[in-house]
Amino acid sequence: MKKYLLLSCLALALTTSCVSTKSTIRNIDDTAPMPSLSKEKTFIITEIAGDRKYGYDQDYPVNLGFLPIQTAEINVKRYFGALSGPKGEKLAYERVDSCCPFPSAKNEMGAGIIDIYEVKWEGLKEPVRIHINLYEKGKVMAPAGFGIRVIP
Repeated sequence: MKKYLLLSCLALALTTSCVSTKSTIRNIDDTAPMPSLSKEKTFIITEIAGDRKYGYDQDYPVNLGFLPIQTAEINVKRYFGALSGPKGEKLAYERVDSCCPFPSAKNEMGAGIIDIYEVKWEGLKEPVRIHINLYEKGKVMAPAGFGIRVIP
């Protein structure tokens, strides 16, 4: 019994010590509306971010937390489906890492993480990394250097 209690306390200490007690994310907006959907079921995005940190910096992620976390991954597809390269190029993307635990009331565990996606398009010399937060809401825009896909 003592061994079980010790292991439980150790596990709790390890998991809670990795999460900051204060969020460093600067662009959360709980009042932000979920973007409308196109006929192709991608987000309709109308603005390119003026802040060059948007999406590129872990403290200024693209906040897509408009659905319960169990189904939130669909918003990643909707988001990248609405973007293009700067000249209309088609994007390819994949999740390559997660980082930056932060406190969140939107998850039963009391914490969220930022997913990092590597994005490429034809003619791009090096892939870019975009930070996505599926736990919190915020204004959804295209990061600087991207375009907005024209959907007929």
